Amino acid sequence: MKTILLVHGLWVTPSSWESFQHYYEARGYRVIASPWPGIKGDVPAMRRDASSLNGIGIAEVMAHYISIIKSLPEPPIIMGHSYGGLITQLLIDQGYGSAGVAIDSVPPKGILILPWSTYMALTPAFLKPGTFKGTFLFTFEQFWRVFANSLTEAEARAAYEQQAIPASGRAIFQAALANMTPNALSTINFKNGSRAPLLMIAGEKDVIMPAALNRKNFHKYQGASVTEFKEFPGRSHYIIAEKGWEEVAEYAVTWAEKKAK
Repeated sequence: MKTILLVHGLWVTPSSWESFQHYYEARGYRVIASPWPGIKGDVPAMRRDASSLNGIGIAEVMAHYISIIKSLPEPPIIMGHSYGGLITQLLIDQGYGSAGVAIDSVPPKGILILPWSTYMALTPAFLKPGTFKGTFLFTFEQFWRVFANSLTEAEARAAYEQQAIPASGRAIFQAALANMTPNALSTINFKNGSRAPLLMIAGEKDVIMPAALNRKNFHKYQGASVTEFKEFPGRSHYIIAEKGWEEVAEYAVTWAEKKAK
């Protein structure tokens, strides 16, 4: 049985992958959607107390997923959304996985100019005292505007209540300050010719990680390894759970099956 490892991003739990997980399990895959270290309990529990996420950054998240991968009988297909897309790129670059799919990915170090909408989406986190050592939770209005902007207000409010948790400030700042950080943990060898194939997926209407940013990330790769890009029209950052998610899920797994090493 082939395994798909699903890596979630900031502000959500593995439940954000629920539709994808059921979809792939129904097709015979073993699917692992493990929470980041520091996520303890469900959404209401994390809203009450998210202090367990304090200090959780790239190193801790990478160690967690590498441990899972090493316990498997064969390299899995790795799919990551948002910050999970960055983790996916790092895992693939470091030799893990048979194929990688990075969806609406946070960029690694080396993408020098970010879109204005990305800066604006993250500004509330940067301006909140204590974010670096603690956590930051989007308000509903911020979540709707930058995370789920293609949904109706009612749909977005339901998604917020079901999914939104505080995000680790350390992880936010590690990504945001990567280009100013020597030996940043989000450094990728874009010329790595031996890594597994990588697909980058973007949503046309994504505000926080726009399609143009994902395309710029894609164009950084220059090595001999397979790297492809796919943009889905009309999709927001909530692409893995909004209307039409099935098309994204099917495209991702079909591509990975064809390209996997």
